[in-house]
Amino acid sequence: MCGIAGIFANTPEREIDSQILVNMAAIMHHRGPDNYGYCNPKEVGVGFSHARLSIIDLNESRGRQPFFLHGGRVIFAHNGEFYDYQRLRGELTAEGEYFETKSDSEIVPHLYLREGMDETLKHLRGEFAFSLYDEQQDALYLVRDRFGIKPLYWTQTNNHIVFGSEVKTVLAHPEVNAEFDSHGLFHQLIQVMVPGTTAFKGVHQVEPGYMLKITRKDGKFNIEKTKYWDMDFPTPEQRPRMDDDYYIKGVRDQLLEAVQLRLTADVPVGCYLSGGIDSCSILGLASAAAQDPIRAFTISFDNDEYDEASIATEMARATGAEQDILKLNAELLYDNFSRTIWHTERTIYNTLAVAKLMMSQHVTHNDYKVVLTGEGSDELFAGYPAFRKDMFLHGMEGLNAEQAAEWQQTLAESNKLFQGAMLPKDEYVSEKINAKVGFTPSCLQPWLGCSELARNLLTPEIREELADYEPGEAIADRLDEDFLTDRHPLDKAQYVWIKTMLEGQILTWGGDRVDMANSMEARPPFLDHHLAEFAATIPPEMRIKGSKEKYVLREAMKGLLPTVLYERQKFAFMAPPAHTDDKKWQKLKGLFERYASKEKLEKAGFIDADYVQTLMRKQESRDTDPADKVQIDAVLNHVLGVMLLHHHFIEQDLPQLAHDKAQELGWVV
Repeated sequence: MCGIAGIFANTPEREIDSQILVNMAAIMHHRGPDNYGYCNPKEVGVGFSHARLSIIDLNESRGRQPFFLHGGRVIFAHNGEFYDYQRLRGELTAEGEYFETKSDSEIVPHLYLREGMDETLKHLRGEFAFSLYDEQQDALYLVRDRFGIKPLYWTQTNNHIVFGSEVKTVLAHPEVNAEFDSHGLFHQLIQVMVPGTTAFKGVHQVEPGYMLKITRKDGKFNIEKTKYWDMDFPTPEQRPRMDDDYYIKGVRDQLLEAVQLRLTADVPVGCYLSGGIDSCSILGLASAAAQDPIRAFTISFDNDEYDEASIATEMARATGAEQDILKLNAELLYDNFSRTIWHTERTIYNTLAVAKLMMSQHVTHNDYKVVLTGEGSDELFAGYPAFRKDMFLHGMEGLNAEQAAEWQQTLAESNKLFQGAMLPKDEYVSEKINAKVGFTPSCLQPWLGCSELARNLLTPEIREELADYEPGEAIADRLDEDFLTDRHPLDKAQYVWIKTMLEGQILTWGGDRVDMANSMEARPPFLDHHLAEFAATIPPEMRIKGSKEKYVLREAMKGLLPTVLYERQKFAFMAPPAHTDDKKWQKLKGLFERYASKEKLEKAGFIDADYVQTLMRKQESRDTDPADKVQIDAVLNHVLGVMLLHHHFIEQDLPQLAHDKAQELGWVV
């Protein structure tokens, strides 16, 4: 697990500065503190750099990237993990291939030279983002894994394509200007992003399941964007009709294999453990597969309504795991808010991101580099309350009045804390999303419903620029109609979540960015694409059976889970919002005074300072509805996040900061 960076010039004759390449690696030193490398051959106009976190093949001289193979024909740099790579290496070795390292990364250039990129991608299993330059084709490939577990950003300047594992890596290049994009800024305030975009003008993401092939001719770039994988739910006619046991056994077998593959490492592997069945299932399977007790890391909050530690402890005891509980309070969460935004590079609606960053720090301090996590289960098996709502509203024809009342009651009771965040406070309809999906999925409604708040928060100049902008339309334009047509409403709701909230939130500020902030690799077995492809075939009425979400997963894990977990409904994992406790509220106000005071807001010119004060007063009023307070809390966190993005990435000189970091580390060439 590492960080990659690179520069591709518009002509082969343009020299790539070695120190700039190293500076780009240095500014993401947290992703790879164990070693670094760079490669920029003469008269080629391309350079890669790499910051390494040693997990597979700990030999520093042998595992160093970028790889420069086959007489220089291929240059390759990789961030992530490839599983089942030993089998592939064995097959290639039997066919006469010679490997210079024991690294999983080296399989890609060997496969590419034998089979080409399209065929190579079919073999790859895991979480990854990589760059590969082929001198014969004079082509640069940028590739991201199927779900977007690993990040990859890029931009185009007058003379170069610049790419890297983090936005700050791209902004560290002297030709790249750090400037907010008005549309990206708007989406920072409403939480949900348009796939492939960032807050910064001209800085893009390689989308999950996509490959960019970039070639050059006569000083100009040609950029081909190709989708190589997507979450493909079958139509009703295509879906196999099997009994319950077929799906239950299939999930159990596929998940066990995914866990076993992700236990492969040359360092100890632990597990994250909350009170949900997802992380508990992973811990149960990992404990069964491992020879020694698993170390289980649990977050505990100082508010009983949001704390799941006691339930997690039941699972730890049942598996014989060594549980390590990190108790977090207001001081820790808000004292680390600014540092978290430096790493997330986007705003956050809840301090859960800060809690995750504090946990990864705790894991690293306990000499662990790798943990297995439960992310992806809710996406595959319809675990979120929003999915139950959409299933009830759009996918349950013939539901009688008594059943309907039961569904509504259980949904409201089990998720009342999250009304305004995980569930919409009021219905919001986007005509463009309706036209493509058939309805506006409930997962998007809380955030799209903040649109009017967001417009009021923007200064009049930006508000005028965005007068005709409809965020739902921008999101709808990025959804592939081929994977929505003729699908069940639950399939559609899950697909939309996977394309928006999974990549843009859970795997970003809830995953890679806050994990790698402390040089820690998180591996989510549920997002193994073999398991995902099987899960897509499960009939909707078996994903949500009656009022029970994730039915098939529950049955598959029934023997592993304590009764309290097997019977428990989904409880969204969030940190307590600031308005729930005066100490937290005062901490948040202190951060506003430091980074988002009236003077600072007016000087920056993005956010209307008077409207921020209006929201502050409303949040302090006893007359404000609880669901409104949840929504306002999220919006205020976004406002603070915008100002911290401005502070970290626009006010600071990122190229100079990267150079200073390289000097500090001794990474000087």
